[in-house]
Amino acid sequence: MAKRKLQSAKHDSLAQSGTLNPHPEKVKDELFQHSSFFDPHDLIQVKYEMIRRVSVDGLSVSQASRLFGFSRPSFYQAQAEFDLSGLPAFIPKRRGPQAAHKLSGEVLAFLEGSREKDGSLRSPDLVQLVKSKFGIDVHKRSIERAFNRSKKKQKM
Repeated sequence: MAKRKLQSAKHDSLAQSGTLNPHPEKVKDELFQHSSFFDPHDLIQVKYEMIRRVSVDGLSVSQASRLFGFSRPSFYQAQAEFDLSGLPAFIPKRRGPQAAHKLSGEVLAFLEGSREKDGSLRSPDLVQLVKSKFGIDVHKRSIERAFNRSKKKQKM
């Protein structure tokens, strides 16, 4: 029973990090069939072993791809990522914008200065100021989040 809980916790952790193999049943390599160490649910481990089996054990790309449940193009993509960045390359990247692209430093500085001059300005007012000064449409909630991020940084 304890082993099942540990395995479930590991699978939950893999799912949360985005490294849970969506098709563990496709992994047919013998290492993953008879070992408690090799886990077909661990996408990072599966990709690494697939690449290792080609480069160290001499399997063909077609054989390794078939044994590990990937297409040949997926193998080459994984190999290129690994060659470029090592194991961290297999950790999924966060999708979408990585920063507030409309609320640049200049716009934020303007917003903070405007709010300092007139403390009664609220988010809808600031939206209009940004529109008139920079010609940018921003949502009031984006401005509120930017101010909250700024407050958090000041506390640190």
